[in-house]
Amino acid sequence: MDSAPAPYIIRIDGHLGATVLSAFPALVPQRRGPHTVLTGLLDRSALYGVLAEIEALGLDLLEIQKLTPDRTSSEPGHRGSR
Repeated sequence: MDSAPAPYIIRIDGHLGATVLSAFPALVPQRRGPHTVLTGLLDRSALYGVLAEIEALGLDLLEIQKLTPDRTSSEPGHRGSR
């Protein structure tokens, strides 16, 4: 696993409030339907930290995507080569 920062999309069930979102200062939140999508550049250590925080807060993690140069859309159903 490469430790260089890479763009990630993390989809969480539900709409997160400002207090919970403050636990993820390096990520940009967006509401997408019934979910909250967090996006940002993360290295391996930061990604594991975000995942630990999600678990500690009892949030329902739905999806993690590491974006590549040919896969830049976070929309469901977008198909790019991996």
